[in-house]
Amino acid sequence: MRVPVAGLASLALTCVAAAAQPPAPSLITPAQLEPMLSDAALVLLHVGPKADYDLEHLPGAHHVELRAIAADPQDGGLSLQLPSPADLETKLEALGISDASRVVIYTGKDVIQSVTRIVFTLDYAGLGGQTMVLDGGMPAWKAAGKAVTKDAPVARPAGTLTVKTRPEIVADLAWVQAHVGTPGHVVIDARTPQFYTGESNNNGRIPRPGHIAGAVSAPYDTWVQPDGTFKPKVALDAMLKTAGAAPGSTIATYCHIGQQATVPWLVARMLGYDVKLFDGSFEEWARTTSAPVKTGMQP
Repeated sequence: MRVPVAGLASLALTCVAAAAQPPAPSLITPAQLEPMLSDAALVLLHVGPKADYDLEHLPGAHHVELRAIAADPQDGGLSLQLPSPADLETKLEALGISDASRVVIYTGKDVIQSVTRIVFTLDYAGLGGQTMVLDGGMPAWKAAGKAVTKDAPVARPAGTLTVKTRPEIVADLAWVQAHVGTPGHVVIDARTPQFYTGESNNNGRIPRPGHIAGAVSAPYDTWVQPDGTFKPKVALDAMLKTAGAAPGSTIATYCHIGQQATVPWLVARMLGYDVKLFDGSFEEWARTTSAPVKTGMQP
C-alpha cells in the first residue's frame, strides 16, 4: 500500500471505477512526510485523546477531535452527522485549512476510524486530493526513528476556504432502502460481528439488533494490519471483491454512527470505486420500523 507520493493519487487508476471521480485521499509514509513538515501549506492533525497529544506528537501537529468538524449534536438526533456546508467551511477554516492546504492526518495510537471519518469529511468538502493519512500513525513514525515533541506548535491563523461539497459520496436511508440487494450495488456493514449478527444490542442502545437485510459483514478492523497500517492493495481489493464488489459497482458502507464505516469507505475510494457512506448508519436504520433488519451471519 505504500507507494511514492506522486503515485498515491493515481492509486485509484488501478481499479476500474463507474465514472471519473475527483482525486482521492491517499496514504503517506513517515519518510515521505518528514520533508513536508517545513511546508507552510501543510496542516498536520493529530487524532486521539488530548492528554496523549500533550505528552507527545509530531512536530508542528495540532490536536483535532471529531466533534470539531461534525454537526452540533441535537437532542434526540443522530450522533455523528455532517454539518451544513457553511458551518463546515467555518469549522475547517478554524483548523487553519485553506484552499491550497495539504492536510495530513494521523492517529496517536489506534483510532483509525476517527482518522478516516475526518478524511471522509474533508473529501465531502472537496479536499480529497489534498488529504493524506500517515499510514500507521504515530507508532509508524516512531518506529521509523522520527522525532516527536511535547512542545505546543505555533498557532495557525484561520484559513480561507471555499467548500465545494460532494453530496454524491453520502447515502441517506432512502437510497440504502432502494439499492441494498440490487445488482451492481454492495452494502458493507463495518461493525464487529456481534453487532452484525444481532447477538449484542449494545446494552440496550440498539432498538432492533442485527444488520441491514442484504448487507455483508466486513468489520472495520479487518482492513488494517496489526501494526495499524493498511493491508496491501491486492489484499484490500480482494476483500472488496469478496464482499461482492466488481468493476462498476457502487458501494455503500455503514456502521453504528458513520465512523467505523469510513475505514472500508476510504479503501474503496482509494481503489477507485464509486463509494458512499450511509451517514445515519444503523442508528438511523434501527429507528425506522419500515427498514428490514436481519440477524445471523447471512446477508
